[in-house]
Amino acid sequence: MKKKRVFILVKTYPTISEKYSELVCTAGVLDDGSWIRLYPMPFRLLNDEQKYPKYSWVEMEAERNFSDFRPESYRPNTNTLVVEPKPRKANWNERQQIIFKNTPVYTNLAALIAEAKSPSRTSLAIFKPTRILDLVIEPDSREWNQKKLESLQWQTKQLDLFKTIEELEEEFRVVQKIPYKFSYSFEDDTGKKSKLMIVDWEIGMLYLNCLKRTNDETLAVAKVKEKYYDYFLNRDLYFFLGTTLKYHNFAANPFIIIGVYYPPMPQESKQVSFF
Repeated sequence: MKKKRVFILVKTYPTISEKYSELVCTAGVLDDGSWIRLYPMPFRLLNDEQKYPKYSWVEMEAERNFSDFRPESYRPNTNTLVVEPKPRKANWNERQQIIFKNTPVYTNLAALIAEAKSPSRTSLAIFKPTRILDLVIEPDSREWNQKKLESLQWQTKQLDLFKTIEELEEEFRVVQKIPYKFSYSFEDDTGKKSKLMIVDWEIGMLYLNCLKRTNDETLAVAKVKEKYYDYFLNRDLYFFLGTTLKYHNFAANPFIIIGVYYPPMPQESKQVSFF
């Protein structure tokens, strides 16, 4: 294992894995600007001081995960994870310099998909949509997959026998399932229309926080659209895209939106309309 210093750009909403329990897909860029994916990352089981926010630098030991053919995938040693202090105020200029240091920005989705299918097997990328058409909101299952829940329960029983049942239950308390799927409908630089699902941590937590405040799913969903559509249309919007291991080689479009980057609109382009 070698030490890696990573600027965190992606933290997806937790999912349940039959093999690894609750997982958060984490990705970011190294000092040289190249992408890295850290997986598996049991985020909610980390110590409080290790729970990294987006746009923070972290350092840890990691090794290439050869069970995953995607070249950016590394297996982290979470025991070595150290989170550097994050500035209290967002410094968009500093973020720009880090994120776009050595990372191309794609505007043509077909070209990016071709790279994913090529020997380079690109599986992480920055994409800038030419036009946002809509934030699509669709009902989803309200409960986690029963088979995965049973696997999670089995894993809990195999853990440290010196821990109390209460401690084990706290560690593996199942994260709340979001009963909606959120997707962006957009056009690329050729005018080709696409729809990609958003699995970012932020959108899941935004929905849950709005639901907690309003106690009304309809209002909570409306608040999500207000931010991700109305507000973000006035920002300089980019997508962080990633593929899933299962569908990388088989899906016609293997990418999903694993993060949304929304700095202020550059001064010279503030008058440009999305329509």
